[in-house]
Amino acid sequence: MSSNNFADIIPYGDLGIIALESSKEIGRKVDSYISSWRTTSANNEESIHFASYKKDSYLLDASCPRFGSGEAKGILNESVRGKDLYILVDVCNYSLTYKLCGQINRMSPDDHYQDLKRMIAAVSGKARRITVIMPFMYESRQHKRSSRESLDCALALQELVNMGVDSIITFDAHDPRVQNAIPLNTFETVQPTYQFIKAMLKNVPDLKMDPKHMMIISPDEGATGRAIYFAGVAGVDMGMFYKRRDYTKIVEGRNPIVAHEFLGTDVEGKDVVVIDDMISSGESMIDVATELKRRKANRIFVASTFGLFTNGLEKFDKAFSSGLIYRLMTTNLVYQPDELLKREYYINVDMSKYIALLINTLNHDASIAGLLDPSERIQRILKNYENKK
Repeated sequence: MSSNNFADIIPYGDLGIIALESSKEIGRKVDSYISSWRTTSANNEESIHFASYKKDSYLLDASCPRFGSGEAKGILNESVRGKDLYILVDVCNYSLTYKLCGQINRMSPDDHYQDLKRMIAAVSGKARRITVIMPFMYESRQHKRSSRESLDCALALQELVNMGVDSIITFDAHDPRVQNAIPLNTFETVQPTYQFIKAMLKNVPDLKMDPKHMMIISPDEGATGRAIYFAGVAGVDMGMFYKRRDYTKIVEGRNPIVAHEFLGTDVEGKDVVVIDDMISSGESMIDVATELKRRKANRIFVASTFGLFTNGLEKFDKAFSSGLIYRLMTTNLVYQPDELLKREYYINVDMSKYIALLINTLNHDASIAGLLDPSERIQRILKNYENKK
């Protein structure tokens, strides 16, 4: 269902969006899309159900100020009673700071998660429904227990549900099975495959998306599922690497990688897309790209939902200048520094319209199944691309 086809569907409640400081930029874009769609919609404004339907903005005035001790509180400066509330938070936004006893501290994922809880607490059960949109799932890499370890992601999900959150929407969850922690609540993990393909077709005019010219690569076992889906809807072959580790050593909390072994058909002369959920330090992606070039792959595209770049961009600068990597794609679901946006090899995949579609659809209590599985839209855009050649 398109953004303007809700003329006869009564909203679940008056729409309210809280974009925490970490998500202000994408929150403004999401709000702009929804406001634009509703301004041009054919809804009956005389009906009581649509009294507050068309607005210039659905963003609510909310903040999380801090005391000099570093403690904070969530404040709502307007009523949320009866609203269908959507709270946006980016737990990876390291650009924000606060003062702690005169010292400047950067906000960590823990700080952002606490601010999210503060805002839910400020709502105090007055909203009709609360949906948390957390693109990068907090502690998503600590989702399973292999020894005496904490299960942080599962605990966070249960905590949010216990506080009154009805639904949680995340993107490209590291392991979707973590939703087993809250089996009776809505947990949606959204794949940005359509947006990646759309961005590639828009920015690379000579792209040939067929089995003879392209291949999708999973950099490890964990990314196999998303690579299979990408390859399936694009109609190309898929290959994968698996990490051979040294289990006799532990370096920085994990077993070091000894080698990347490849499984799949010949990549010689083909453009390849290496797809994963996140780029942390970037070492694995560079290693995989090096192995692919050794196997005579043509252009290498690196696509990742979340670009964290914890060790900076120097590795990718060198990889691009040496011809190892052709393009790098990540989304705006997490904070993007200006230095990343200025890189000539970088393609920014904007997800704000997609989030707006999700919110607008859910606010009408309509199904988002068509948005979660974009295979038809992908086929349509590929067909249009071929027809334009």
